[in-house]
Amino acid sequence: MENYTRWDDFLVSEHEMIERAMAVLKSNLEKIGEAVKTPLQMRRAIDFLLEFGDKIHNTKEEKFLFPLMAKKGLPVEGGPIGVMLMEHDADRKLLQKMVTELPNLAEATTAARHKFAAEGFEYLKIRAEHIWKENDVLYAMGRKVFSEEENTVLLKEFKTLDQQTYGDVARLHYEQMLAEVEKGSEAKKRLIRNLSYEQIDAIMETLPFEVTFVDAEDTVAYFNKLDKTKLFPRTRSVIGRKVEKCHPEKSVDMVRQIVTGFKERTMDHAEFWIDFRGDKILIRYYPVYSEAGEYMGVLEVTQAIGAIQKIEGEKRLIY
Repeated sequence: MENYTRWDDFLVSEHEMIERAMAVLKSNLEKIGEAVKTPLQMRRAIDFLLEFGDKIHNTKEEKFLFPLMAKKGLPVEGGPIGVMLMEHDADRKLLQKMVTELPNLAEATTAARHKFAAEGFEYLKIRAEHIWKENDVLYAMGRKVFSEEENTVLLKEFKTLDQQTYGDVARLHYEQMLAEVEKGSEAKKRLIRNLSYEQIDAIMETLPFEVTFVDAEDTVAYFNKLDKTKLFPRTRSVIGRKVEKCHPEKSVDMVRQIVTGFKERTMDHAEFWIDFRGDKILIRYYPVYSEAGEYMGVLEVTQAIGAIQKIEGEKRLIY
């Protein structure tokens, strides 16, 4: 988050962290009978949602963002800001109630546990809708009225609050808190779990560019558009071949340098562009790492960009 240059991007990134904790809480609520026997993870999720989601994130909005919006003419009472404040309060009360009730759930009746879960799901519903309204509606209003100077001021205020709360390592502290919440949870942050193999395959085939993946052993493992027209035609016989055997001899040394740079983390991308068959072709390479940081291979992305280079002006979805 230290690299964000926009106030709204900063807050949206915090929403993603909040939603990750929400996913862990949801996973526990769905199996409430088992979760109450070892409630540590659920407690950590609720604590994070209170400590970070409310005391840190909501405070930034209530103390800095909302007052500036009101100053710029956006209504508070009866307006969007007032709605957001009411929802903050509702979220806070639900979480505080869950904190109070959680220690007694192991000995509680089945009915009491289900009531706890139902109230937890109510919190998740309210919070999810709240985040959507802020991301897609409220922040869009702010973008229209804030100046660049006000953007800079908001970012400084956000970061100052972090620093005052947890010092210079505040952002790292939040990430460590979230890592503890997610530890051992089936509710991973990867949305890929929502897709079937068929959907993933269809998405890869629909991408407007060609993708090739070379694994950690420098062997070609995948490419999309197998049976479709490609900029650089190839067939499945390339699968299993060493990457250096898939390039002209003149470029092999460069390929090795790129792969080595990715493995040693001295490079984070490489890109080239050529004129080919009346078009401009952009070829980009990116290292692929696991969530644990382990090197997994190289992703090659090839795209014809001649038409993109000619784009001028705007063509909006909504006029």
